[in-house]
Amino acid sequence: MAFDDGLARRVRRILDGEGTVTEKHMFGGVAFMLRGHMCAGIVGDSLMVRTGQSNFEALLAEPNARPMDFTGRAMRGFLFVDPPGIASAKDLRRWVGYGVATALALPRKTPKPKAKGTRRGPRR
Repeated sequence: MAFDDGLARRVRRILDGEGTVTEKHMFGGVAFMLRGHMCAGIVGDSLMVRTGQSNFEALLAEPNARPMDFTGRAMRGFLFVDPPGIASAKDLRRWVGYGVATALALPRKTPKPKAKGTRRGPRR
């Protein structure tokens, strides 16, 4: 599934200055990682936001927000916001801000050591 590149550019501008932000292609879209934690992402033309548990229910009740579910089972602490809810710069900034705050509240992730290569071919 492709993701909305224009929306990705808007999110990148908002995240500029938040520290080291990395991007990973996942969920058929792109995820923005802050301090090793996903804070936001884009799947299709919807924004994916990490809300955490504390304000999940209140944010879920907002217009254009819906549970994030890839497998038919909703992931608590993550929401999708559909295009009408992020059309304005102010609204997009607010939603991305929830993801940034949630990611910054988590302990920094340390990179996992790279796995040693597996031996290919017959064993001797």
